[in-house]
This record gives sequence, C-alpha cells and structure tokens, in this order.
Amino acid sequence: MTNDILITKANRVLRIQLNRPDKKNALTGAMYDAMREAIAGSNDDAEVRVVFIHGQPDCFTAGNDLAEFQDLERMIRERPAMKFLETISTAVKPIVAAVNGSAVGIGTTLLLHCDLAYAGQGAKFQLPFASLGLCPEGSSSYALARMAGHVQAAELLMLGERFSAERALAIGLVNAVLPDGELMAHAEGRIAQLAAQPAGAIRATKALMRKWTAARVAEVLETESRLFGERLASPEFGEAARAFFEKRKPDFSRFE
Repeated sequence: MTNDILITKANRVLRIQLNRPDKKNALTGAMYDAMREAIAGSNDDAEVRVVFIHGQPDCFTAGNDLAEFQDLERMIRERPAMKFLETISTAVKPIVAAVNGSAVGIGTTLLLHCDLAYAGQGAKFQLPFASLGLCPEGSSSYALARMAGHVQAAELLMLGERFSAERALAIGLVNAVLPDGELMAHAEGRIAQLAAQPAGAIRATKALMRKWTAARVAEVLETESRLFGERLASPEFGEAARAFFEKRKPDFSRFE
C-alpha cells in the first residue's frame, strides 16, 4: 500500500483520496494498485454501499506520473493503469467522484466509469493522449463519443486542449458544477442519499445500466491498452517524454 492514496471506510462509504499534492496527485503504479485493490474489495464488502473518489481542494489528478514511463518494459508488463481501469469498469457498488482543480488524462477518463460525478467551477479537464504521441485509454474512444457525440469527442481527444467544468457538464461527463468551496459538501450529501437507498436495488440498477455495454467496454479497453503499449514505444512518445523532462515544446515535425 502507499500513503499517496488514503483509504477510509465509514457510514457505509469507502473513501479513496488521492494524496500526493506535491506532485499534483500524479499517479504511480503503486497508487493504481491501491485504488484497484480498494475497489475490488468493496464488491463483496457488506459494509460498503458507495465508493467515493476525490483529490485535494486544488487538484484531482495530473494523470500518469511520466517518470514511471522511464521504465517502459516494467510499465507494459505490469499494466497498473489498465488493471485499475478493468476493475473500476466492472465495480459492483456505485462510484461517485468529486473533481476540483486539474483532471488530466485518466483523471478525466476514469469519470466515464463513475455513476455520479461532480465538479468545482474551477475544475479543468484534459485528454492529452494524442498530444503526447499516445492514443485514448479508459474506453474513451468509445464511451466519450457515445456520450458527447463524435465531433465533440474528436475535438477533445485529437486536440487535447483543456476544457472547463461547464463543458464537462454540457457533454454529460459530470452531474453538476458547484462553487469550489461547496463541491465536497454537495458530493457528500448525494453520497449520503445514495447510501441510504435500498442497497440491493441500487446494485441491480447499476448492473442493468452497465450490462448492455459491458462487453463492448471490455473489448475497447483491451484494444486501447494494446495500442497504448505500442504507442509508448513510438518515437513520437519518446520525443514527448524528452520534451517534458527538458521543459520544452515537443517537435513532431520529423515524424510521419
């Protein structure tokens, strides 16, 4: 386990807090493993009715810690992010997320597997995969287009620009946008309501809502994961990674 993820259980809620503020909650393999194990454990835990994921008041997560990709062989072999996505996409209990500050990469795509999501007014979302020489993950190549429509998804995934909480609301990524200082209280109020609902009925409702797309999501996750692994070995990602560590803009002009 890691102190970069704080996991607590109270009042029938399993709380998963991203707790690496010095690195803007950039996610490491150990953090993915801790979240995956917590969510997997909640499936058969009668004391848990709701899973709640949140970060710091000023940051949800900056996405993958690029330092982890310096050992590409290990990352491709262990697949911590993919294993986490497989687990969250098949979770039995409802999952609620509260997003303040930055939600980059998987910080945005994991919301596609949550049942309720709320954002602070200052939240900024970004899907920079293509801009890093990579490809979509988290089933976003399917689920985001299904949610927002092809042209909206294409703009967000291909250009990789940051977008606002209001746009996240407009495309159906979050349920509501709150003043930053009111986000947690609002999310916790909804969580309390959800936890008070008949637990069996909530599980059945979630199962039914996910049933019709579960096989497709699993297929998309597997395909994205394979292509993502290939892109990690590409010269385009190599240039993006070097540029990041050298604190310069990447130059993709010499790549076809």
